[in-house]
Amino acid sequence: MSHLPEDLQDFLGQTLLFRGLSGETLEALGSIALRRTYDKNETIFWEGDEGSGFFIVISGRVKVFKATAAGKEQILQLFSTAEHFAEVAAFDGEPFPASAAAVENSELLFFPRGAFLTLLQQHPSLAVNMLAIFARHLRRLARVIEDLALRDVPQRLAVYLLYLQERQGGAEDVELDITKGQLAALLGTIPETLSRGFAKLSQTGAIAVDGSKIRVLESDRLRHLAEGT
Repeated sequence: MSHLPEDLQDFLGQTLLFRGLSGETLEALGSIALRRTYDKNETIFWEGDEGSGFFIVISGRVKVFKATAAGKEQILQLFSTAEHFAEVAAFDGEPFPASAAAVENSELLFFPRGAFLTLLQQHPSLAVNMLAIFARHLRRLARVIEDLALRDVPQRLAVYLLYLQERQGGAEDVELDITKGQLAALLGTIPETLSRGFAKLSQTGAIAVDGSKIRVLESDRLRHLAEGT
């Protein structure tokens, strides 16, 4: 069954990438978008493949990751509904610097590089949006470097749980949206160390763990743990 939004223009206008653009520009973007579906665990592209375009998630979830020759996987980022990925490679024409795969059955919009670059020349406001997105990428990269260099695993875990709580509407009970193995890879660690991180946060009274459900008991305490204060 297709999950393609009935009003594609409205859907595109709600995405961070295309927010604030005129109806004319959104209509032009919709005219070049191609719907693609992927089964759970299906590869979307491999590192080194031609950067032929970028994607926006309609439904499902996608991981972007690096894999070693030994098969170890490092998840770089996760994307869900209305989020975009792979636009940098599509912009410079270089090969994809990482791989992408569907974490669950997913439906995506694909924007071919050539057609998108043509629109970019015709719609200056679209170029401004892209510059803002690249600035966000730089800020995120700085945060990732800080996390890996300055924060230990419990701190990284606290940061992620606060992010997840905000994403899920500030609820006290937070549902992990990926497996703990995937979360360990996302945080740059191994499952055993992640388990110790959960145990440490639980011992402080900040959270209570019940499988994939995390109850945030003390948001302020969790925030202090994330900041290392």
